[in-house]
Amino acid sequence: MSDLKTRVQEDMKTALRSGDKRRLGALRLILSSIKQREIDERVTLDEAQVLGVLDKMVKQRQDSLAQYQSAGREDLAEQESFEIQVIQGYMPAPLTPDELATLLEDAIKESGAASPKDMGKVMAALRPKVQGRADMQQVSALVKDRLTARS
Repeated sequence: MSDLKTRVQEDMKTALRSGDKRRLGALRLILSSIKQREIDERVTLDEAQVLGVLDKMVKQRQDSLAQYQSAGREDLAEQESFEIQVIQGYMPAPLTPDELATLLEDAIKESGAASPKDMGKVMAALRPKVQGRADMQQVSALVKDRLTARS
């Protein structure tokens, strides 16, 4: 079992004992999403896959947060913001631009990419290293720019 999943389960027990219903609800959502993916795919998720689930949950909540704020629903926006904070507490620290640039160059060299046609190879090498630590859309744009500049 993933260390991250175990940590969420232990934190859920702690929240249950302490009576922190708000945090308990957020932790149950996390475990529910992890278990749902495990059931759907009939596998036990590893650390990288759990991070992928958490990353997806954060993105979903950020979208909801923006919609709630534009609709003037501050009560719901505040709940989404709280859940984002709880989920991000289990994610690794974000990559700095320098760290990301180094990983990007390493992935390009490792995959032997020479043109934008090789973007899939670079993303496949890069994804496990940056999952949950950088926005994959931004990473994709950086890869595309770097490969376009090389060709």
